[in-house]
Amino acid sequence: MHHLDIAGLEASYGLVPVLSGINLSVARGDVIGLIGPSGSGKSTILRVLMGLTALKAGTVRLDGEAVDYSRAQDLRRLRDRVAIVFQQYNLFQNMTALENVTIAPVKIKKRSKAEVDAEARALLAKVGLGDKLDRYPDELSGGQQQRVAIARALALQPEILLLDEITAALDPELVSEVLDTIRVLAREGMTMLIVSHEMGFIREVSSRVAFLAGGKIVEMGDPTSIFDAPREERTRDFVSKILRH
Repeated sequence: MHHLDIAGLEASYGLVPVLSGINLSVARGDVIGLIGPSGSGKSTILRVLMGLTALKAGTVRLDGEAVDYSRAQDLRRLRDRVAIVFQQYNLFQNMTALENVTIAPVKIKKRSKAEVDAEARALLAKVGLGDKLDRYPDELSGGQQQRVAIARALALQPEILLLDEITAALDPELVSEVLDTIRVLAREGMTMLIVSHEMGFIREVSSRVAFLAGGKIVEMGDPTSIFDAPREERTRDFVSKILRH
């Protein structure tokens, strides 16, 4: 049984279809890289999984159990197990790094503040911010803020982490510090779906890569086959343009 199964997923924005027949199976510990041109539906897959964009058709299963997105109980249970980090950090500006990481587990999951505090300190140290606990977002660089956002997501103790273009808003020199954090999570066996234009990173960290175009998965395989020997002409065209730049 797969950890996450997506079958026949379809979604649209108004009358405009954005996903069509998406099928994707994810095992525990998989790191799935989602690549493709802008508008191909990569980020929409993550939004549908989190219940932020309505699915028009298809099923999502976690450990074999279907998620009914129309039921608040199912949605809560899903969000207990799956977390997402966006391109924009969305940190609370009036809270320190530590407070940003602890607020959701304490307020939403009703966990012990002392226990959550200790875990949050460890998570911030893990992402290289152990000395920034009391800093406010405007005292941190973009890369540091994004790492706080990652720690905040991890504080929810998710089984699956979704990463949506998390380096796109960063200056180039800040990208590597965020990617280093994701490398650590991958080595530790965190199941992840990663949307990114950082092709070298996707190639390095992914167990499998899905190339999307026109709201469909055109081709999927291990990183070597996708980047070095793609079968589909559309994939070859995309990869050749990427590798030339």
